[in-house]
Amino acid sequence: MVNWEFGQYKEETTLIWKERGRIPLPDKERISIFMKTKREDVRNVAIIAHVDHGKTTLVDQLLKQSGVFRANQEVQERVMDSNDIERERGITILSKNTAVHYKDTKINIIDTPGHADFGGEVERVLKMVDGVILLVDAFEGAMPQTKFVLKKALELDLHVIVCINKIDRPEARPDEVVDETLELLMELDAGDKQLDCPFVFASAKEGFATLDLDGEKKDMKPLFETIIEHIEAPEGDPEKPLQVLISTIDYNEYVGRIGIGKVDNGEIAVNKECIVVNAHDPERKEKVRITKLYEFEGLDKVDVKNAQVGSIVAISGISDLSIGDTICDVDGAEAIPFQKISEPTISMQFMVNDSPLAGQEGKYVTSRHIRDRLFRELNTDVSLRVEESENQDSYKVSGRGELHLSVLIENMRREGYEFAVSKAEVLYHYDENGKKLEPMEIAVIDVPEEFTGAVIEKLSQRKGELQNMTAANGGYARLEFSIPSRGLIGYRGEFMTDTKGNGILNTLFDGYGPYKGDIQYRKQGSLIAYEAGETITYGLFNAQERGTLFVGPGEKVYGGMVIGQTGKTEDIEINVCRSKKLTNTRASGSDDALKLSPPKILSLEQALEFIDTDELLEITPENIRIRKKILDPTMRKRAKFS
Repeated sequence: MVNWEFGQYKEETTLIWKERGRIPLPDKERISIFMKTKREDVRNVAIIAHVDHGKTTLVDQLLKQSGVFRANQEVQERVMDSNDIERERGITILSKNTAVHYKDTKINIIDTPGHADFGGEVERVLKMVDGVILLVDAFEGAMPQTKFVLKKALELDLHVIVCINKIDRPEARPDEVVDETLELLMELDAGDKQLDCPFVFASAKEGFATLDLDGEKKDMKPLFETIIEHIEAPEGDPEKPLQVLISTIDYNEYVGRIGIGKVDNGEIAVNKECIVVNAHDPERKEKVRITKLYEFEGLDKVDVKNAQVGSIVAISGISDLSIGDTICDVDGAEAIPFQKISEPTISMQFMVNDSPLAGQEGKYVTSRHIRDRLFRELNTDVSLRVEESENQDSYKVSGRGELHLSVLIENMRREGYEFAVSKAEVLYHYDENGKKLEPMEIAVIDVPEEFTGAVIEKLSQRKGELQNMTAANGGYARLEFSIPSRGLIGYRGEFMTDTKGNGILNTLFDGYGPYKGDIQYRKQGSLIAYEAGETITYGLFNAQERGTLFVGPGEKVYGGMVIGQTGKTEDIEINVCRSKKLTNTRASGSDDALKLSPPKILSLEQALEFIDTDELLEITPENIRIRKKILDPTMRKRAKFS
């Protein structure tokens, strides 16, 4: 395709039109056609995939083999996962921008999260790119989230490169996975250009890609070449008024909010006067000045004076910039429509901690602190909702899933916040007839065949319906359930126990369906501390016969605090602060050393799963405690029967 320079088109276009036997268009019309130019020196691409299919590891290799790092430079694994929680859990939570150079082309790469709870991140960054690399595990094949992210890419009519990763695994089945991916494309009504997509076979871990399974397995060069060849160059009109759609917000404590987006039209420059508008908020019109402009180079942001059509830029100096805003020229303010992000399906109450141990460990403990922090999170997380309630000390926080909210809780905890949260609840909708609807999920479970019975039984009790059951490789079975979202609340821990840690559970939101009836979350009751004090070995020794303890000796407890789990259905109150009464009479054998079983220390996820509807989780920087909402035992019993 010919790229036309403004003012030089006239004679050449006339000649071309004559050669093709067509009549030249009037000048005005010809200008509008040929003013759209392509930036052949730039490619914008996002890497999308199901969780744990190797996106971040692939980006690592692309960075290494493009010469971003020095030959002797020590580089940690998953260098793009910069957040502590990301590194600890081995998952990507926030999308990350980077850029590499291959030959004469700059390739802007966006690493996206794979977990369904962070699907909002994927949805919005796809607006910045012209194509995607769909990563599929050579063993697992197309999974629920693969379908979700691919559907979003097809809706935006993006070019697709399919990369079959982990072909170095002994159990890899790349040929079958290619067929599965093509079936998925057909199922999602992909157009001809997507069905003709190239397939690349790779091992991100080993650092090679190949177009042919029998071909040379040396480096990532085949993938780079495929990106240049098959991903369209960004297109826009440099003469039109400026348009930059903000798709991501980053935050830096020194410069404040940093908006990241692609230059769709025009040119952006430092010190340029602009206006901020929003397609979903017609009233928004704010005059601003561009004080700092960056482009991405490797892992760094580099200062630039200006940026052209197709560039992905980071802009700082605009204090209240939000996702979905469009930065425009003052004279030609036209907002770019921003796709609607999927609504949250699950909510929790975040409230001020009012337990007897409140305020002893946290730095930020008041409702004002909690409120400011929650509303600050909205700046960067478009999938989150925060609502104030009648009670000034409590806020309703809604997200895409338990993991989504637990990451927020963990971040707040590490920052020094102290608060309490309730059990997760689903958000119900009502149809035009007033019929109650609830969010539904597709749960795909890979589990050894001997455990299928236990899994089917448990999920059936939680209102799950088995849709499909197929044999997978290596003695595994793949079960597909349609299940209410609330049926999965608190199930993951139980699932890992039932499958002895060998099962894999993946879920995908599947719209709203009719209410399925009540579900009993927990069949076991709680062991509740009877009085305040410090736990003593003697009291714990007697208590451990009643169930599984969550506390060890020498820990602070208070009346109404949950200190363990009993095998019975009802709660049991127990005194773990009781010491042995001393007498002047020695009894044979009674003074032997008491042996305690190690307590079960719950992680944040396990605690969130464990708590029942009448309990709260007390979160402090140092401890996680489970307690009853009503601490007083008499009041608690009255509330139960009222």
